[in-house]
Amino acid sequence: MLRPLTAAVILISAASVFAVAPVDTSNQLVISVRDQKLMLLRNGTKVAVYPVSTSMFGLGDSWGRMTTPLGYLAVEKKIGDNVPVGAVFHNRRLTGEILKPNTPGRDPITTRIIWLRGLEAQNAHAFQRCIYIHGTPEEKKIGRPASYGCIRMKAKDVAELYNQVPVGAVVQIIPDRLPNSGKTKPRQEMSGGVISVAANATPEVRPQTITTNAPKVTPQPAPKITASTLATPPSSSLSVDQMRMAGALAGAKQKAKLVQNKRL
Repeated sequence: MLRPLTAAVILISAASVFAVAPVDTSNQLVISVRDQKLMLLRNGTKVAVYPVSTSMFGLGDSWGRMTTPLGYLAVEKKIGDNVPVGAVFHNRRLTGEILKPNTPGRDPITTRIIWLRGLEAQNAHAFQRCIYIHGTPEEKKIGRPASYGCIRMKAKDVAELYNQVPVGAVVQIIPDRLPNSGKTKPRQEMSGGVISVAANATPEVRPQTITTNAPKVTPQPAPKITASTLATPPSSSLSVDQMRMAGALAGAKQKAKLVQNKRL
């Protein structure tokens, strides 16, 4: 469940002492593992929503595990100003190659790198683990967990996001659904991102029917979505701890496979 940003300002401010970039609380990204979507907010107003992919190995921030961390982070570095869409990075350096979406057999980092730094104990290793928001040629997998810990986006989407998010912007990764946020309704799409209408748009007013004899009905709160109800994939029900354990096992198998390949 999304914690109010105002309640976390003190926590973020204290954690930012250890970060190079000052934290900018007016710009926020909220990434939902359950929805596999990223929401961009500016001053609390929804600006855009993009499909993403989080880790196929689950959630967590432990060394050696290719998992996606949860909690509050911040944009520490941005790499890729004016780089062509589809440009390939290796160790954060351009290789000179440019890939089209869904190029067969290719899975490098492309287009832009938005490097994240953790602001909490639960994601303190994120920067050293090189947790990025970045482009990928494997766009057909966007919308379901498919990464090795990072947040993957379509090439055009990450290029647009990169231009809208400053260094220091707050990033919150949550296991639950995206919150109902924003002062306006969506108006149009921009390469996968939904752009909201102007903040001063006139709200729709609906007539109300007043009855005097109708019985009083007490509204019931909506069921709370917790980490224990998170489903990845949607057909199964896994807790965060189970996902972390799955990530640990998958990471160990992947490392063993890499070692075996090097020996051959």
